Amino acid sequence: MAAIKFLDQPPRFLFFTGKGGVGKTSIACATAIQLADAGKRVLLVSTDPASNVGQVFGVSIGNRITAIAAVPNLAALEIDPQAAAQAYRDRIVGPVRGVLPDGVVKGIEEQLSGACTTEIAAFDEFTALLIDSALTADYDHIIFDTAPTGHTIRLLQLPGAWSDFLEEGKGDASCLGPLAGLEKQREQYKAAVDALADADHTRLILVARAQQATLREVTRTHEELTAIGLSQQHLVINGILPHIEAENDPLAAAIHEREHLALATLPEVLKTLPRDEVMLKPFNLVGLDALRQLLVDTPVQWHVRVASPIELDEPSLAELVDDIAKDSHGLVMLMGKGGVGKTTLAAAVAVELAHRGLPVHLTTSDPAAHLTETLSGSLENLTISRIDPVAETERYRQHVLQTKGAKLDTQGKALLEEDLRSPCTEEIAVFQAFSRIIREAGKQFVVMDTAPTGHTLLLLDATGAYHREISRQMGSSGLHYTTPMMQLQDTQRTKVLLVTLAETTPVLEAANLQADLRRAGIEPWAWVINNSVAATVIHSPLLRQRAANELREINAVATTHAQRYAVVPLLREEPIGISRLLELAGGKRINPER
Repeated sequence: MAAIKFLDQPPRFLFFTGKGGVGKTSIACATAIQLADAGKRVLLVSTDPASNVGQVFGVSIGNRITAIAAVPNLAALEIDPQAAAQAYRDRIVGPVRGVLPDGVVKGIEEQLSGACTTEIAAFDEFTALLIDSALTADYDHIIFDTAPTGHTIRLLQLPGAWSDFLEEGKGDASCLGPLAGLEKQREQYKAAVDALADADHTRLILVARAQQATLREVTRTHEELTAIGLSQQHLVINGILPHIEAENDPLAAAIHEREHLALATLPEVLKTLPRDEVMLKPFNLVGLDALRQLLVDTPVQWHVRVASPIELDEPSLAELVDDIAKDSHGLVMLMGKGGVGKTTLAAAVAVELAHRGLPVHLTTSDPAAHLTETLSGSLENLTISRIDPVAETERYRQHVLQTKGAKLDTQGKALLEEDLRSPCTEEIAVFQAFSRIIREAGKQFVVMDTAPTGHTLLLLDATGAYHREISRQMGSSGLHYTTPMMQLQDTQRTKVLLVTLAETTPVLEAANLQADLRRAGIEPWAWVINNSVAATVIHSPLLRQRAANELREINAVATTHAQRYAVVPLLREEPIGISRLLELAGGKRINPER
């Protein structure tokens, strides 16, 4: 068995972090098995909302320490972050319900509904596992599937006074409030954060794929964690296509070349980290046999069951565009987690609509060079704008500090400034910039890449933002008015496309996003499954097996999650340039042999 760098003299705590779909759960499980097989007593803890640790091992785990009978020395625990967040909200909101005005209570509940609160609540659950306690005393290693973000750790490092700050109604900027009521546990939290930053006891493993977009995301994570003192990091590039698969398959050869380029141009800050590369396997990583093969880089003799190409007959992106184009104008929003291809698909939809002679404004908060590279040209009827998230966020921060912060004391301003560094702040700032463009959708198509989550939209509404303010001013006037929020909720004027991949975690994350949007009164119009191997012609035995594995997720989207959907094939050549974008969205046969 080849040496794995991140398992070289492993400390007691190992944290695996990374975007959905990169394989961190599989790698965490494989690591736990390898250490247990070596005679170490191991506890595997998952705080991933899309956790399938129990499914991987074929046992029911849940929120209790459960021995894995088939692996001596191994036990597992699944913390349900949603249940933890609900219990956390009940503990904080309960004492003020009936004491504070209903509107204030509702605002607090909404502030506690976002991702920050869920993550803090999960951290609250596993804090006891990070510090010396009877619960974990018997284990040599504790492995965490999903680590807290830098933002969460910064919040935990703040001084007190959150409860008073919230109850006095000062904290209504973004997601302020997750730490209310935590004073009793502050010493325990400090010990936990100190343990995270102790390189002798803790190692963070950043899991990524050999894709430039994913590597950009993991670079941000690395820099954010390093900035707060968590410097003991390793990088794992997962799912690299073995070069042998590229010999007789043009598509596999193109994938191999793209991955090789991504690794050759690795961001400089990542080059300094110890790095492991894990090869793509043809099988689902479920069961002990599969997991024991994952961290082996020697060729694996595995029986591939799919001998012939899969004939997949699913709706295409062109069919969705046909329905969109029936109207001469409207707002089209593409939403989804990072790395699923939102920018490319937004460009493809915009280019196809413009090609049909319809006026289109494509707007994005993605880095300008990426969109410029994707389009690689201009087209009649198409205008493009780019919103700079950094500039918009700073503009919004200054506005809040000059208004809400004007009457705060020094401590209050410090808390407000920290809150304004949350991920929600950027979403709100960018959405306000987008709102200036949304009005154009009454006379042309506006295609929007990178949209705010349902939590952010609800937060804008709950804290007296534009929609609520206009509604109050106009409600009794008898005048007709439409706010951006109302337009997003109007399915006749707005079509939300959720972008995902045909893999378990990305589909579950998209389903969670859909539920989040529905809470805000926004009904997604369609799902787009991007980069599907099953939707193209392949010869590689490994990729054929991967294609077969996709069918269950495609079926779940078609039968359970989506009102309508489309499947976009993984392409031999990346869809860069007007002609390839037209091919992607225009329904022409994608020929991987070309």
